[in-house]
Amino acid sequence: MPDSPLDLNLVHCFTIAAEHRHFGRAADALHTTQPSLSRQIARLEKQIGARLFDRTSHGNHLTPAGEVFLPLAQRLLQDASRAATLTRAAQAGRLVVGYPSGIVVTAIVRSLRRAHPDADVQALHLTPSEPRAALLDRRVDAAVARMPFVADGLDVLPLYEEQRFVVLPLDHPLAGKESVTLEDIAHEPMPAMPDTEPLRRAFWRLEPRPDGSRAPDAPDAGRYEDKFEMVASGEGVLIAVEAQVRLLRPDLTAVALTGVEPVPVVLATRAEDDHPLLPDLRRAAQEHLDLK
Repeated sequence: MPDSPLDLNLVHCFTIAAEHRHFGRAADALHTTQPSLSRQIARLEKQIGARLFDRTSHGNHLTPAGEVFLPLAQRLLQDASRAATLTRAAQAGRLVVGYPSGIVVTAIVRSLRRAHPDADVQALHLTPSEPRAALLDRRVDAAVARMPFVADGLDVLPLYEEQRFVVLPLDHPLAGKESVTLEDIAHEPMPAMPDTEPLRRAFWRLEPRPDGSRAPDAPDAGRYEDKFEMVASGEGVLIAVEAQVRLLRPDLTAVALTGVEPVPVVLATRAEDDHPLLPDLRRAAQEHLDLK
């Protein structure tokens, strides 16, 4: 039994030396010198009270004691890393994941809660135009969101893409078609979206058109329920994705729009944010949402 707690730095040096089975290569990997590494291994052996390596001209090989200690050392380092992560998570206290209508983040939230039971992980619904502002004013720590939006000051991780559809009233001449093109709807009015960020407005109004023109303006409508009412009343058409199409009322239909780029769905976080749960959040998002 060692007289003092094991030095984790020495334990780390041992695992690297055991991986390389050569003190010179291990020293290079640790950015130190071979004599320095040898001294650190000797200190660890003294602490443990057992010789861990047989040093030969052909390399450094684990002794039987070293073979026993290696998996225990690796587990010790993993436990230490997990302890540090959980402690930082407890200090961070809270992580909020933003999401828009049609994207379900429940699996991500549950995964993080299982992995970090001491952290407060929550989800917050955002409107389509909110993700960037919600991140920068720290209402959320991450947002699963549909592009495009201005990404300056953010880190963006692509997850999957959604096809775009045209929402039409049932009695529209294009209703019932398998697909339509931009040319088919060139003269159809679309919501004006005057208060929307220009990049996002141009994307959803399919502007500029190949001839440089803009879509005719339909009456502006804020919520999707109001947009659906505008379409049903014959005042214009609406571009939507499949998740939104599933919410259509029975007097509306949707037709796939071909020849236009799909909608990227991403996980956005603040640039250089060191929140301790973000690495696990990114892994969970890719595992549970990167399916399409």
